[in-house]
Amino acid sequence: MQYTCAVPMCPIDQLIELAKTAEEVAFDNIALPDSIFYMEKQTADYPYTADGSRMWNEETPWVDPLIAAGAMGAVTSKLRFYTNVMKLGSRNPVLMARQVGSVANLTNNRFGFGVGIGWAPEEFEWCGQPYAKRGKRVDEMIDVIKLLLGGGMVEFHGEFYDFERLQMSPAPTKPVPFYVGGHTDVALKRAARIGDGWTSAMLTSDQLAEIIGKIKKLLADAGRAGDPFEYQAVCIDKFDVEGHRDLVAAGVTDNIVMPWVFDGLGFDAPLDKKQDSLKRYADTYIHSGWQN
Repeated sequence: MQYTCAVPMCPIDQLIELAKTAEEVAFDNIALPDSIFYMEKQTADYPYTADGSRMWNEETPWVDPLIAAGAMGAVTSKLRFYTNVMKLGSRNPVLMARQVGSVANLTNNRFGFGVGIGWAPEEFEWCGQPYAKRGKRVDEMIDVIKLLLGGGMVEFHGEFYDFERLQMSPAPTKPVPFYVGGHTDVALKRAARIGDGWTSAMLTSDQLAEIIGKIKKLLADAGRAGDPFEYQAVCIDKFDVEGHRDLVAAGVTDNIVMPWVFDGLGFDAPLDKKQDSLKRYADTYIHSGWQN
């Protein structure tokens, strides 16, 4: 099982040093969140809290995850980065392909593209994209981005996007893995159809096991049972070594954690405290040899 450090809502000036420390203590990945802006009034419920409220406010710091991956990649050599997840629905897929390809090249293929649709109508509409038919449109966006990242002269003629022959150079020297977020049946089918992995929001181990079982069946139905596939999990009830063994048994391949939160610290805790948490966590789980 891999270990990934998530960095949502961290002060931006901490990100570079956190990446350096995460690599030093042998974390595998950094998961980078996405939020474009904070609207004063929300017209839809946030889907990952019980009451639909957001877990952040207008002063909470965010940075574009692709820019963060490029900056953090420049000070590391082994650590991988992935968006967790990029909300595609409010973006343009041609511009997004240019950005994703740039990050993949600048990090020497140490980047994975975690994708989702987005939940807030305001993010779509205020960025010039329609909220209606968002699922079908994001499916087509993924097709466009994959096509452009593959290199060569290509064209696309779809329901939502249409362009004549063009080429983006240089193409990444390896395929960029796509990780699909979401818990709905539609999202799970999307992951099984086009994804190199699935990424969760906050779930219990039992919920994770159930969803992973569904995805494995969907992969088998799609003729992909033998394909490599990652299951990236944010688990809210398995925290010790035995719990991590349970996650592996459930099929989790990548455990997304925030060590400073486990230590009772807040998102805005001082950098040195977060670095201490990373080191303690790595000593306890990454270096302890429990997976041998």
